[in-house]
Amino acid sequence: MVFKVALAALAATAQLAMAKPGEAGMRLIKTSEEKPATWMTDKDIYALKGEHVGFIDITDIKDPSFVKALSTKPKDRVTHLKAAFPTELSHIEEANTLIGNSNTDGPQSNLNPLASYKSRHCQSETGTEAAAWLFEKVTEVGSANPSITVEQFEHTRFDQPSIIARIPGKNENLVIIGAHFDSTTGEATDPAPGADDNASGTVVVLESLRVLAEAGFAPENTVEFHFYAGEEIGLVGSAAVFESYASQGKNIVSYLNQDMTGYQPSGTPCIIEDYTDAGLNDYLAIIVEEYTGKAPNRDECGYGCSDHASADANGFPAAFLFEDMSDKTSPYIHTVNDVSKKKKKKSPNDPLSLTKFPLVPESFLPFANLVSFPPTDPRERPVGCHRAPHQARHRLPRRGLLHRLGYIYTPCPVSAGNTSDVYMYSTSIAHKRKKAYLSIHNIYYIHITYIHELNE
Repeated sequence: MVFKVALAALAATAQLAMAKPGEAGMRLIKTSEEKPATWMTDKDIYALKGEHVGFIDITDIKDPSFVKALSTKPKDRVTHLKAAFPTELSHIEEANTLIGNSNTDGPQSNLNPLASYKSRHCQSETGTEAAAWLFEKVTEVGSANPSITVEQFEHTRFDQPSIIARIPGKNENLVIIGAHFDSTTGEATDPAPGADDNASGTVVVLESLRVLAEAGFAPENTVEFHFYAGEEIGLVGSAAVFESYASQGKNIVSYLNQDMTGYQPSGTPCIIEDYTDAGLNDYLAIIVEEYTGKAPNRDECGYGCSDHASADANGFPAAFLFEDMSDKTSPYIHTVNDVSKKKKKKSPNDPLSLTKFPLVPESFLPFANLVSFPPTDPRERPVGCHRAPHQARHRLPRRGLLHRLGYIYTPCPVSAGNTSDVYMYSTSIAHKRKKAYLSIHNIYYIHITYIHELNE
């Protein structure tokens, strides 16, 4: 057995010996499982980004099994943990309590400063400044709960650190939700506001942390919120974090990735199915349908697409809930036009619109298993009222998004010849709060559920 393991490791790293760096500063890059890693300059790497080619920087990876996984098709990999994910939601009421405390003010106020830096490129001075701002903000948000710790995970290639906030649980099993906060349009010094990619995912994760911190959330499993550096240059930040966790023998129940949550022309979030865990994906689909009233789209995003690939390659169950189908995502990413003010006819190019990813928090809750919750007075629907016909057609859950936002479903009684009361529940928020508000809460719901349900 030892021989087989050694042989497998040798086979995985043999291709690396065939390549030699031409000069100092070159990086070893993989663009697929089949192709050997190639030494590239920063200029070569920027060119890959411009051509929308997915890639992973493996230069600093020390674990041969990690490299082997990056050279192996996902279907042939073995995970550290064969998790049994929930097949139904069991913490809806607790999640509703949390969701009722969410709003768009925090995400918007945090998105603007992040997108105002000239660039958050991990190798830029302003990118390091943005990391310092974010660390201070995460620490401030976490301070609402004295048990929460916030630390910086340093990297050797650049000064920009990754950031990790931790809500301790009754055990050391980890439920993680993460997003990269760096940005790029090419060179490190080029302007790169990165509102959608990925200030949007960053502020959604931050809002979930805020609500859980202020609620005194006490999970069964330990819950972590990750903010990665260096994603845009080959998943460097998340690769270092997950390799470290694997070497320490940490047990990660699940990882949920949030990369781009603000541009959604179809109005339906998308589950990425490649380099992710099928069981976790099915679980997220249950959450999405519960809070949006419709099944999520399914798609693939390719090799080295985002930080979920780092978790997956280290054998941890990963999921990626994306803003839309790959061919419908923002055309402004990796350009100077990736700003929050850009609008699309039917869907605002606003990272907050993808807060339909709050649906992520709800799915997160099962994993985190709510153990202690401050008592609240949930708003209830009048006894005897039922779902209106038009709501049934749209598959809006009785305790769905609008109910969580405080709208009481009162389709009865209805005045003769007047159906306005029937429609109040499903349409008033679209008129009075606007779709961006709906989207933000959707994403947050997903996060809350995800954390809560994964705490069984």
